Amino acid sequence: MAVSSLSLSWVSTTSSNKLNLPYSNDLPRDFALSSRNNTITCSRETASSDESHCKRRLLLLKVGALTASLLPASSLFAQEIPANYRAFVDSEDGYSYVYPSEWREFDFRAHDSAFKDKFMQLHNVRVRFIPTDKKDIHDMGPMEEVVYYLVKHVYAAPNQVADIINMQEKTVDGKNYYTIEFQLTSPNFSTVSFATIAIGNGRYYTMIVVANERRWRRYRDRLKVIADSFKVLDI
Repeated sequence: MAVSSLSLSWVSTTSSNKLNLPYSNDLPRDFALSSRNNTITCSRETASSDESHCKRRLLLLKVGALTASLLPASSLFAQEIPANYRAFVDSEDGYSYVYPSEWREFDFRAHDSAFKDKFMQLHNVRVRFIPTDKKDIHDMGPMEEVVYYLVKHVYAAPNQVADIINMQEKTVDGKNYYTIEFQLTSPNFSTVSFATIAIGNGRYYTMIVVANERRWRRYRDRLKVIADSFKVLDI
């Protein structure tokens, strides 16, 4: 998807340290840096000298905003955001991930952040966390036992049949993550999901990426990008 603007926008939440960042390899001719209090825009009609000056101001503002407010999340910005995705960064609560750029934010009960597809309502990602005295997911027990318990007794409702499809473990920047692929079958429909879990900052984090089972094969790889992108940031 062609990017028509480059924007740095604060998410409308109670925290001032949540950011949505779009993918962009090259600055387009017109772009904006926006926050709650100001917006600066360089348009196609701007004279070349003024446009150059405007771009320099935008670059300085962008770097200053990121340096002042998002030092814990700096490692994310050193990496390229995948094309057609946006990055969500919560430096206050200590996590980040990417999601498809056309998805929209929505409220999901008891979750800290959530985004969903505009047209396929069952396609969504959400993140929640709870306090814990554990230091690492390995403290929860062997991966197979942890995954079985979560899928069968936490993620599945009493009227759902739960099937574990796959489980993976990875280590990024010294932090361990489990990613689980599982299916939940209800009397009227089925969903398939990725769950990525991690422990850090005295919190147990859970990301769920879900889609309708009928569309899973078509969209699985795209949704796996979201699940694999989840990172715990030091706070």
